[in-house]
Amino acid sequence: MSRRCELTGKGPMTGNNVSHANNKTRRRFLPNLNEVTLQSETLGRGVKLRISAAALRTVDHRGGLDAFLAKAKDNELSANALKVKKEISKAQQA
Repeated sequence: MSRRCELTGKGPMTGNNVSHANNKTRRRFLPNLNEVTLQSETLGRGVKLRISAAALRTVDHRGGLDAFLAKAKDNELSANALKVKKEISKAQQA
């Protein structure tokens, strides 16, 4: 399982640990990922995703999963999230 947010594409970054003596060693900054079930109003069911805490706040701010996925760029979404986005758009058209 990759350490990448399924909605925003946020992944690990690299940097330095800097000691008091100013010694530098490489380290990784991992995103704050959480396994959450978001409710889709259009589909009428929950969707299980592994997203960052920042993405969870953004989903709430935009008015839910359906609104977030409508604005989201396809290249940032995971395969699972892209599948859900297509299901939602198909259900809204019908």
